[in-house]
Amino acid sequence: MLLIGLQVSRSRGTITSAKFLLKRRTMSTRTTTYATADLADEHIPSPARLSVATPNYFKDFGTRKAFHGKIETVRCFESNPMVKKTLGEPGEGRVLVVDGGGSTRVAILGDMLAGMASDNNWAGVIVNGCIRDSSVINTLDIGVKAMGTHPVKSLKDFIGDRGIKVAFAGVEFIPGHWVYADADGVIVSERELTLSSKL
Repeated sequence: MLLIGLQVSRSRGTITSAKFLLKRRTMSTRTTTYATADLADEHIPSPARLSVATPNYFKDFGTRKAFHGKIETVRCFESNPMVKKTLGEPGEGRVLVVDGGGSTRVAILGDMLAGMASDNNWAGVIVNGCIRDSSVINTLDIGVKAMGTHPVKSLKDFIGDRGIKVAFAGVEFIPGHWVYADADGVIVSERELTLSSKL
């Protein structure tokens, strides 16, 4: 693992930082993750048309506290077959954004689907709703943001929709656009972002 930066802290056996470029080498791929604060400093005034999600809307789960990728979307309500179908496909470093309607009555992601996402190379999952099996998910190589947790599993009655624009937490998530997430928040951009200077 190569870290470039000034401040590093350890928490629960992982390494986190407020403002630095993290390069993490895994067994099969190398990923570069940018801090949302740095991206905001450089791109908020630019024509990139960034959108920032409502602060403190999400809680963090999984061992990847920072992740980014192209957006794929699913819209469902208290029923997750389309989430399972999508995460069963190669993620190719994308982020699945699930609009669960903000329901806090069931969980639409659990450890099995989170494990599937990790195995299939999804960078992360952002859920407008709840998850369960959080203690197990917190051991998996995946980034998850969700409103909270709930012990009751979802229904399987309704398939749901995929590949459509969804909106929650004050921003629109459009398939093919880019999302960047870390402990500071979630940024959405029409195009891939980079930093001209690396701290």
